[in-house]
Amino acid sequence: MRTIFSSTKHLVTPREQSADFVELFFDLVFVYAITRITSLTAHNMETIQVIQSLLIFWLIWWGWTQFTWTLNAANTRVAEIRMLVLIATGVAFIMASSVDEAFGNRALWFVLPYVFIRVIGIGLYIRITSSVVGDHSRIIAFTIPSIVAWIILIIGAFTEPPQRIWWWLTATGFDLLSGYLGGRIDGWDVKPKHFAERHGLLVIIALGESLIVAATAVSSYGISQEIIIVGLLAVAVTCLLWWSYFSWINEYLEEHIDKESGIKQAKLARNAYSFIHFPLLFGIIGIAVGFEKILAHPHDTLSYSVAFALIGGYFLFVGFTAISVWSVSRLFLLPRFLILIISSIGIAYTIGRPTYMALGIIAASLILLTFIEWKKCRHS
Repeated sequence: MRTIFSSTKHLVTPREQSADFVELFFDLVFVYAITRITSLTAHNMETIQVIQSLLIFWLIWWGWTQFTWTLNAANTRVAEIRMLVLIATGVAFIMASSVDEAFGNRALWFVLPYVFIRVIGIGLYIRITSSVVGDHSRIIAFTIPSIVAWIILIIGAFTEPPQRIWWWLTATGFDLLSGYLGGRIDGWDVKPKHFAERHGLLVIIALGESLIVAATAVSSYGISQEIIIVGLLAVAVTCLLWWSYFSWINEYLEEHIDKESGIKQAKLARNAYSFIHFPLLFGIIGIAVGFEKILAHPHDTLSYSVAFALIGGYFLFVGFTAISVWSVSRLFLLPRFLILIISSIGIAYTIGRPTYMALGIIAASLILLTFIEWKKCRHS
């Protein structure tokens, strides 16, 4: 039987460790938060709301990715680690449930749980590494800008929503600074397999949320020829997006990060995952918003706002998967960008026409992309 509290040495992960069940449980709350952001954006697609959703998602993402770095170094089979992750899960539930209040009158219900999660994550990482690595300069470089960001977030929570955006944008800048400074100092012991698996699982769960949106709409509005066609196209697009990431890119990122060590390895992991996967996953939110709006009104023609959600989401997901590849190997996926640009123009031309045409263009472009990249890039 495992002891509740272990020595610091036992808290450090073994050389090879897969994602633990407690990490997957932790992820579910964050995906619930993504669901809330999707719903919030779908009900108000004005520019200011999109910016607010982007800021909320950044905070949720940065809290999640900090825990990913912490648990990458942690032995998640130790009871003490699992207890702290479960506590963080409970706090994250309050944060996720308060997404709607982030730019309302009760913003502290969102901000304080978020800050608490960050404190748990950093505190846990310090405990894990305190007797293993003597040099804590990277932790200091990451923590000081993070604390400044937390203070700015709390101050911003007391301001009016228009001013809050500027306060929280500033906090985001300090978050980016913490990632930049922390990644420039040696001492990180990245486990590429665990890192790739954790991010891959979040991508899967987020894509699954798009399927739930489609299924919920179909069940809510009844069966008709139009909704079946649009629903099947939405499922096809989601499956093809999954394929565009997992057919080779997920393994490609892992393999190239695994080839490096020390500071260079940490920088590659930070850039490809912590930074670049943020817009990639926000793209899934955009696509899910498009699905929800289309399936709620399957008989309507494509509007400008829905076309923007589809094009933006599609461009972010597919484009930033290519950028993640470039970040680890300098391999430029020209066909991916060309197909992306041409198909986005095609979607724009379907505005005012049946919505299934836009989904059909996305599906066709992803099928073409699959055939082009299959032999050329799998083993690059």
